[in-house]
Amino acid sequence: MRHLEEAMNREVTRKEFLTTLGFGVASILGFSGIMKFIFGRGNQQQGTRSSLGYGGGTYGGRKAS
Repeated sequence: MRHLEEAMNREVTRKEFLTTLGFGVASILGFSGIMKFIFGRGNQQQGTRSSLGYGGGTYGGRKAS
């Protein structure tokens, strides 16, 4: 608890604060999730048969027209 009090009472610059905040958010969300968000590679859907897994189509395997 003493370390937390010392950290909260210490004066920091804006740059130090933003750096610490960025590392905190990155550690909570995960670096890979942030990279997917930044570079937009997280929600790309592949048009392969494997994306039509169980329940992906109508009964019998064909899409309704």
